[in-house]
Amino acid sequence: MSNLFESEFAEHIAVATASRDALRAPFESVLAVCTHAIRNQGKLLFFGNGGSAADAQHLATELTIRYKSDRQPIAALALTTDTSALTAAGNDLGFDKIFSRQIEALGRPGDIAIGVTTSGRSPNILRAFEAAQKLGIVTVVFTGGTGGDAARIADHKLVVPSITTARIQEMHITLGQMLCAGLEIELGLVPPQGSKGPAH
Repeated sequence: MSNLFESEFAEHIAVATASRDALRAPFESVLAVCTHAIRNQGKLLFFGNGGSAADAQHLATELTIRYKSDRQPIAALALTTDTSALTAAGNDLGFDKIFSRQIEALGRPGDIAIGVTTSGRSPNILRAFEAAQKLGIVTVVFTGGTGGDAARIADHKLVVPSITTARIQEMHITLGQMLCAGLEIELGLVPPQGSKGPAH
């Protein structure tokens, strides 16, 4: 157990450091397009499978409710939460279309479609990106390893430099929460970090 504890932390730190070095510019691009979308009455549509579905829900909630402090809500939606829509699409259209169908129904030009996939190969993520791009919706992928087809298709990509699923997921939630913090600041909803905010 001691070896496991040390090795997991060592790998986490190594991947976090590599991600910091590799992803600054791509992150700033993702933050910029998301900020532009929200300023222009667009919304962020998050989706993913398994643990990535949980990340999608987590991040959408941070934006619509609050992240660090009370402020105006930020328009975001997780396409992973409506069990009736998911099961109807899966049963009637096929599991590959559970996200693309919702994007066709709910997405509008000016929105951002954000897919979370550790492998970059999930067929329903790829279908969702294709549907989004047909509608003129900008696409963003959080992925890892080689990025898979999702990194090739998406307009913007955050590819965590690791092939370990757990480490990729850890970086996805870190980057996602950084996106929440960045949006709050860029939209003028909270003071920039380092500035003196209101006393509590």
